[in-house]
Amino acid sequence: MKAARLVLEYLKQNGVNHIFGIPAGSVNAFFDELTQMDDITPVVTKHEGAAGYMAAAYAKYTNHLSVAIACSGPGGTNLVTGAANAMREHLPVVFLTGAVPVSTIGLNASQELDAAPIFQPVTKYSVAVNDVKDVVAEITKAVEIALSGVPGPVHVALPIDVQHQQVPDATLPAPAKRSLITPEAETLARVADELIARDTGYILAGQGIRGAVDSVIELAETLGWPIVTTPQAKGYIPTDHPLLVGVYGFAGHEAASELVASGNARNVALIIGSSLGETATNNYNASITADRFTVQLDFDASVFNRKYEVDEALLGDITLSVPALVEAVKAKKQDSTTSLSVNKQAPSTGGDDYTTKNVLIALQEALPASTRYTIDIGEFMSYMINHHQVKESYTYEINVHFGAMGSGIGSAIGSKLAEPERPVVCITGDGCFFMHGMELLTAKEHNLPILFVIMNNARLGMVYHGHNLQFKRTHTSFEQEPVNISAMAAAMGIPNHRVTEMTDFTPEKVNELLNHGGPAVLEVFLQDNSTPPMGDRVKFLSSFGK
Repeated sequence: MKAARLVLEYLKQNGVNHIFGIPAGSVNAFFDELTQMDDITPVVTKHEGAAGYMAAAYAKYTNHLSVAIACSGPGGTNLVTGAANAMREHLPVVFLTGAVPVSTIGLNASQELDAAPIFQPVTKYSVAVNDVKDVVAEITKAVEIALSGVPGPVHVALPIDVQHQQVPDATLPAPAKRSLITPEAETLARVADELIARDTGYILAGQGIRGAVDSVIELAETLGWPIVTTPQAKGYIPTDHPLLVGVYGFAGHEAASELVASGNARNVALIIGSSLGETATNNYNASITADRFTVQLDFDASVFNRKYEVDEALLGDITLSVPALVEAVKAKKQDSTTSLSVNKQAPSTGGDDYTTKNVLIALQEALPASTRYTIDIGEFMSYMINHHQVKESYTYEINVHFGAMGSGIGSAIGSKLAEPERPVVCITGDGCFFMHGMELLTAKEHNLPILFVIMNNARLGMVYHGHNLQFKRTHTSFEQEPVNISAMAAAMGIPNHRVTEMTDFTPEKVNELLNHGGPAVLEVFLQDNSTPPMGDRVKFLSSFGK
């Protein structure tokens, strides 16, 4: 069996049925083998950067291994951003790159690059396999590393001649399996005792609660404690839950900030599934843990005591730790009822004025509750964090950790392939579209019914407002010549509708675009000079250079 075929067969055995990337000479053996493998679908993207974000979203929503592929040299370097993102998101993605023939290494061959050390800082494991006898061992090792412990990306580079060689022993190893990290019983018992003894506290929920949402809610209800989420975790707790206060951190809610800063829920800070990074902590605000007994639950030991000192660190998979903690608290707590009054963030309401806020609120009102929104990077994301109502869990996807402009477009495609029956809407901007907008063709080629809502303000909106607030001026280059993106969509044969005033926006048109059977574009041409709800982000940036 050829090395390329063996690698693909092993990946298939580990649940892979889509591969995201771009064919080229140095990975031609892989794509040739795929012509004979109907159970693996290559998703040929328009840029390798988008392939990395598609693979990440696919891994997140299928909860298993995903693959991105690119040629040697520039194709591989274009995947590095996706690898760094998967590392931050703890997602098991295999990044496959080609390489020049072994006999030409070091001879300045076309697109020659030693990619393994480049990927090393942004993956759990990166290797170049230059001997066919090592292919089985290395692909097995890479996949096992990707899935083990704290999941994450790996990189394997295979020279083109090695891909075509026959593997001496073509026996496929058994699929890799991840062993969950079990929390220590003694620590669990101590934490339960402390939570009960200290009586009042609050829960800060991060994106690590994915897969354990119901248990986190049950824990909050058992303790009677309010919940605040990070921006990354906004989509997990439905907005109407009585104990959810709101979002804390970048573009968050005043009610959440007041809870954290005030004497309410004073005794304990219970942090679940958050690494307590900049966007999650309102720029490392000390009030999160100040004068509070601090407990942190995570499966990544490196996050403990990184910036905030914790009194108890409970290491383990959140899907095991939180249910176990619920049972421990219930067994020890005599009265599970509470009369705690929670000051929730009031739901945002829309209006008739043609503003970013009103358009986004009207959009959600027109769409099914089960719709998943993939939020790109730009001015509009502040409005989505602050005003969007989460009606069902797992319906909101935003990446303020390592999301590049345009990443929401790739995420929408990966999400739709992972869960074909779920409605998917991408909220993106003109700046993002100009980076990765041609991936609309990828969605068209795979007949994916995704609604791409493009907020077109003819400028780099987040940069524009940030400079105005920080420096009281902006550079003229932030403004762009207005482009009719709907006309671009029409040229691609993609249904579209252009909104230039509030009366152009109707629920009927939104649903027509969503349900026509393939990708569609809703362009919102709107230059809103209102200050986006960015919270303390500008204060943080303004502190530099003074």
